[in-house]
Amino acid sequence: MFSHIMIGTNNLERAKTFYDAVLHTLGVPAGAVDRQRVFWRTPSGVFSVSVPIDGQPATVANGGTIGFACQTTAQADAWHAAGLAHGGSTCEDPPGPREGGFGRLYLAYLRDPDGNKICALHRMPKA
Repeated sequence: MFSHIMIGTNNLERAKTFYDAVLHTLGVPAGAVDRQRVFWRTPSGVFSVSVPIDGQPATVANGGTIGFACQTTAQADAWHAAGLAHGGSTCEDPPGPREGGFGRLYLAYLRDPDGNKICALHRMPKA
């Protein structure tokens, strides 16, 4: 459904360091810098950060969350730990299982250094 997701940053170097570490836990190679943007390419799509083209400060989407698929709960925990170690901050409930209309999910939430809300999600097997 999506070809790419791009979010804004006010510090490209800091964002690259943060997302290189977080996405590395998911097996994604280091991002490639292209002018004032960084791209992380995978067979299933592209994630990117960019200094806003209009020259205005990057701002956070109120109510927005970007979710990254994880293969295991351990991978989600590693993702979360890497984010905290590289300038992110925890938000929402601590990493762990959640029950809901979409089945059992293991979720870990962070705010990146620019304040964007991101999530690691592992779909847990039915009990």
